Amino acid sequence: MSKMKELFHKQKNYKALFGTMLAFGIIGLIASFVLAVEEFHLLKNPQATLSCSFNLVLNCSTVMQTWQASVFGFPNMFIGLMAFPVVIIVAALGLAQAKVPRWFYVWANIGYLAGAIFAYWLFFNSLYDIQVLCPWCLVVTFSTTILLATITSYNLRENTFNFTKKTDTTIQKYLSKDFHKLTVASWIVLMIILVVLKFGDALFA
Repeated sequence: MSKMKELFHKQKNYKALFGTMLAFGIIGLIASFVLAVEEFHLLKNPQATLSCSFNLVLNCSTVMQTWQASVFGFPNMFIGLMAFPVVIIVAALGLAQAKVPRWFYVWANIGYLAGAIFAYWLFFNSLYDIQVLCPWCLVVTFSTTILLATITSYNLRENTFNFTKKTDTTIQKYLSKDFHKLTVASWIVLMIILVVLKFGDALFA
């Protein structure tokens, strides 16, 4: 009976994980779409005031005109328009408890990690090089953070990476105490602190 309860609890946790993944996949896709629309507005009229331009610090128009906004020769938001639908598919498969090979979630984790690294590379460039933040880009960065947390949490719970029994036991104890949630929350708080320390009152000017 206890095994049945444990299985039920596990499935419930996975539904929450993949439900969260689906939600932030959709949020990331919406943010990418809005950024793409704003990019077209800017191309038509370089002097246009965009809906995501609030002041000198929170101004996506300024960020869009930097080289960092088109690292691969095309606007970065097009990457999001391609990547977030994949995230939505992964989430849907997870919610449906579809049988997929182990490598599927391994590569999904690698893809999510690559997306998060790229998002944070852009974030730190905006923070310390461009010194202007794009509000919708921040939404994308936050979304990729949560997405990486969800897929990694699933893979660690399932030991998808085939860790040794000793390592897996340590990881399961870490997860059971919700330390992974504390880690993610602490990271997000740290990023907020960095932004406040950098811009201070100018964020709300």
